[in-house]
Amino acid sequence: MDIFEAIGKRYSCRKYLPKPVEEEKLRQVLEAARLAPSASNRQEWRLVVVTDHAKRQQLMAAASGQKFVGEAAVVIACCAETDGHVMRCGEKCYPIDVAIAIDHMALAAAALGLGTCWIGAFDAQATRKILGIPDSIPVVDLLTLGYPDDAPPAQKNRLPLERIVKREQW
Repeated sequence: MDIFEAIGKRYSCRKYLPKPVEEEKLRQVLEAARLAPSASNRQEWRLVVVTDHAKRQQLMAAASGQKFVGEAAVVIACCAETDGHVMRCGEKCYPIDVAIAIDHMALAAAALGLGTCWIGAFDAQATRKILGIPDSIPVVDLLTLGYPDDAPPAQKNRLPLERIVKREQW
């Protein structure tokens, strides 16, 4: 699958088959994150890979009880080991860099026939406690990963290109 096909096929999967993800596929998804670009090549992302059923159930509770979080074969806590560096544009590096790594994982997963969903509705403190993440490490997002048990939407509801793109000036 080429990159444009993977972009077109990626969607927020919210129903998973009770089937484990093969270690080789998981490794490929994680390698996609490792290869992601980052500001000043800081590579601040840190990933906690959770396959244990009981821990996934705890993460489901920490993620507002969203059932599919517990159904996914893998939940990845996407964190940052950061010094809080701020880019010249005024934005912190780590949230952007972690997001780029997550997107790389989501696209790699789509190319491998796996589903993902970015989870922003979760309790970071509860997640830290469940996974033993130090208070100094921001938990940016959770990412579910597994074999989809739902159909992707027939068509993505997206604004037309002409609405989102400005040329030369606003």
